[in-house]
Amino acid sequence: MDIDIFKDILVPVIGGLGIFMLGLDFMANGIQALSVNRMRAFLAKAAGTPIKGVLAGTLITGVIQSSTAMSVMVVGLVNAGVIALRPAISVIMGANIGTTLGNGLIALPLGPLGLILAGVFSLVYCFAKSEKVKNIALACMGFALIFYGLNLMTGGLRPLRNLPEVMALLQTLTADSYVNLLKCVFIAAGVTAMIHSSSATIGIVMGLGAAGILDWTTAVAFSLGADLGTTITSWMASLNLSKNAKRTAYAHISFNIIGVCITIPLFFVSMQVLEWAMQFFGGDPAIPVIVDGKETFPLVPVAVGLYSTFFNIFNTLLLFPFIGVFERVLSRVGHTDADDAEDFSTPRFLDRKLAGDFAKAIPAVQQETARHLQAGAMFLDIARSSKKAPPDPGEHYLATDILSRDIRAYTAELMKEDLPYDQLDLIASLIEEADFTAALTESMHQVARRVRREKFSGPAQTIVDVALSKLDVSLREILPTYGISNPQMPAGHVNLPEVEELRARTLALGPNAGAAERGTILALLGSIERAEILIHRIDAERKSVNRQSVLARASARKEARPQSMGDTGLSPVPAE
Repeated sequence: MDIDIFKDILVPVIGGLGIFMLGLDFMANGIQALSVNRMRAFLAKAAGTPIKGVLAGTLITGVIQSSTAMSVMVVGLVNAGVIALRPAISVIMGANIGTTLGNGLIALPLGPLGLILAGVFSLVYCFAKSEKVKNIALACMGFALIFYGLNLMTGGLRPLRNLPEVMALLQTLTADSYVNLLKCVFIAAGVTAMIHSSSATIGIVMGLGAAGILDWTTAVAFSLGADLGTTITSWMASLNLSKNAKRTAYAHISFNIIGVCITIPLFFVSMQVLEWAMQFFGGDPAIPVIVDGKETFPLVPVAVGLYSTFFNIFNTLLLFPFIGVFERVLSRVGHTDADDAEDFSTPRFLDRKLAGDFAKAIPAVQQETARHLQAGAMFLDIARSSKKAPPDPGEHYLATDILSRDIRAYTAELMKEDLPYDQLDLIASLIEEADFTAALTESMHQVARRVRREKFSGPAQTIVDVALSKLDVSLREILPTYGISNPQMPAGHVNLPEVEELRARTLALGPNAGAAERGTILALLGSIERAEILIHRIDAERKSVNRQSVLARASARKEARPQSMGDTGLSPVPAE
């Protein structure tokens, strides 16, 4: 039988592959448009412990059907400081399990129905008015196109069996020895790295296996390589991000590499186990089925999907106990002395166990807010290029912003309906103080950025130094332990000048400073003026409520309550 290579092979294979990948993209886009923000928020909230991280990673990846999108999301959340390195490692483990759910779906024999289902959902997408309905239709249309594309590829690849040259080449890719197994794994890893989709690689492999081009053990070996190649995307996403984000990507890479290295020596034993397990899923994948007079191997995709699922579950169960080891080793990657500096993105005093004890929770909030204030004061060290200053103003501000959100969230949780008015008033005062502190930190960040970005001439630098010293002194109003020595007074002055005087000096610089320098100093003085207003506001807020008195009464109520219950055997009277 003559084979038209263009019509019988290239058209269905390239067209089927394109439709398959387009279906993956449509399905991922539709589902992510519906739920990615909720999933991101859920992940940030749920991934508190390694076990929860694995479950969250499995669930979310199973829903959005993209381990690539999931790993990039995790890297981004770690970069933002929302998730720590330890739970992020567990989320990556869960993502590897979650993506295999999609591989199992791809293996379903729904190819002939794919085109008609894609047509139906395409019409729904075109005529739907609601954005939600459009996204649902887009996801379903993508799901249907996956099966149709896979069906096209299988049909287009089948004629290759009649081409001796192609079969001779593919026989060199038979996983019949450990050397050939490694060859298959590395080829699949390279293909996956290029197309950034393990699902697409596995789809191609399923098509080759179903068409009888690859035997079923070789197809399974290619799926093993796809799990290895998919790590490249998370690594690329982390290139310009924080060290912890890079470490998360390295965790993904090392996790999959270790899993593959452990599985390869067990591969041929696992094939015997898989062959036995396939008895419960339809029979021997090596036995062909005649469809329309042509041989096909419909159980090969099932075997590939089954192996991929069990590989990732086995890998997770094997390496989960070593998450702490992963964290310790990865924490040393790219480690510098700056990493030993305090991490202000993580609360030190906000213990969830104290949240139910008002008398203990309030001092914890006060300590954390004072710590936030100290972090903000460090922007002056950054402005002065001090050796003890954080090296990156942007990263330091990001850490303080995360801490600020944690303080506000923790404080708001203390606001119970049955609390007395004086305690509610104190909580409200602390929330306002935390908000003013966050605004002050932002102004201090602007001060540091403006000073660091501009190179000042001698006269201009003198004004900048005086302005920074003025802010130093103002900070001590709310931060008595601020550890910077008394500023040197400019010659001929007893007190530091006001902002208005510094502004006038700036305008009078004339030829002694360029326009850019003067503009920067004026903007700097504006930030300092806002900072001083906020400092006075924080001080006034602290004095607006007699905090010690409220805490003393709260402690007295707590001590009196058990005694009252012991005397009468009745429940205590609600607080007034």
